[in-house]
Amino acid sequence: MYSYSEADAQRRTTEAPKGSRMTKGDVDHRGEFSRDRARVLHSAALRRLADKTQVVGPRDGDTPRTRLTHSLEVAQISRGIGEGLGLDPDLSELAGLTHDIGHPPYGHNGERALNELASECGGFEGNAQTLRILTRLEPKIVDEHGQSFGLNLTRAALDAACKYPRVAGSAKKYGAYAEDAEILAWVRAGRQPGDQRASMEAQAMDWADDIAYSVHDVEDAIVSGRVNLNVLWDLVELAALAEKGVQAYGGDANQLIEAAGFLRQLDVVGAAAAFDGSLSSLVAMKAMTSELVGRYVGATIAATRQAQDGPLGREHGELIIPPEALAEVTLLKTIAVLYVMEDPGHLARQDRQRERMYTVYEYLNVMAPEALDPVFAQWWREAESDAARQRVIIDQMASMTESRLEYTARLAADISGFLS
Repeated sequence: MYSYSEADAQRRTTEAPKGSRMTKGDVDHRGEFSRDRARVLHSAALRRLADKTQVVGPRDGDTPRTRLTHSLEVAQISRGIGEGLGLDPDLSELAGLTHDIGHPPYGHNGERALNELASECGGFEGNAQTLRILTRLEPKIVDEHGQSFGLNLTRAALDAACKYPRVAGSAKKYGAYAEDAEILAWVRAGRQPGDQRASMEAQAMDWADDIAYSVHDVEDAIVSGRVNLNVLWDLVELAALAEKGVQAYGGDANQLIEAAGFLRQLDVVGAAAAFDGSLSSLVAMKAMTSELVGRYVGATIAATRQAQDGPLGREHGELIIPPEALAEVTLLKTIAVLYVMEDPGHLARQDRQRERMYTVYEYLNVMAPEALDPVFAQWWREAESDAARQRVIIDQMASMTESRLEYTARLAADISGFLS
């Protein structure tokens, strides 16, 4: 097990001890990272992911994967990788729980819409919003001046949650808005200047996300009838799919085609390709997802341990993903996502989603602060510039569930119709 330092366990502000113990000997025996994990697990921001889109909407079918169920699966896979590498398991799980906590309604479609709407305050990025939620927006700890410290997680926990430890403007993907640069600097204190490598826990989380995305979303797509794994045996369609996968995720088309060959050799994949909704085929589907997750986790742990001596953790080490595993996961992600994304009905739905985002933004912009939740209304009144007020509105919208946003869009339309 990696030995974490006092600096790793430091929090941005001190906290008073709990004063509601029933006996003097009743003490909290949990470690700091276990407490961090509990804070995330009990947060409202995590619960809201239950009503946010993963690939399809949270109300599409009886058992669709939402951002919340996906995050729970990523957390479990991330914890497994972490335990295999000697990382703190609570930190590894926390990283998975938080990895999508900054996502707005409608997934990446909503993220793109908010980025356009937030042009005057520096844009919107789901990963940067994650840091903002954990350190500002999720109410738990405030100081004597009323400044919010969010969940007040430890330095190592915030680092584990930060997939892209850089400030907006330095790259397309980033983990902190310019106004939160000071917080990111505190999280990364002690690193060498210019070191933008994600922590080992964040690297494990990022790969766990890809594994869950590819394997579990393929399962959803097969069960719903949107995807048939027989595409792996259709060499013409497979070639076209490989090209699309390279365009979407990078890599080499020949490697993806070769990955399809490896997958065809697996008995569990062949059984899942014959899915017909029967009991035996449902069992075969679960066997495939279980074995594929184990295949990629085990290969990664083995490759990482073989490549590096000494303990792995936070600032030390690099996750090694075998190229064969990466190619298979990339191909499965392509199958899971592109068949859905290219569906005309899905594209039309995305257009409606974007219209709702713009409608709600205009409504809140005109009706603020009265139309904002009390905590956001307070921050709106305290804001010292138009850009800061816009950021508050963007924060409010990003925090909404899809049901809440759709209700607000209908309300805005009704008010607009009444006034006209």
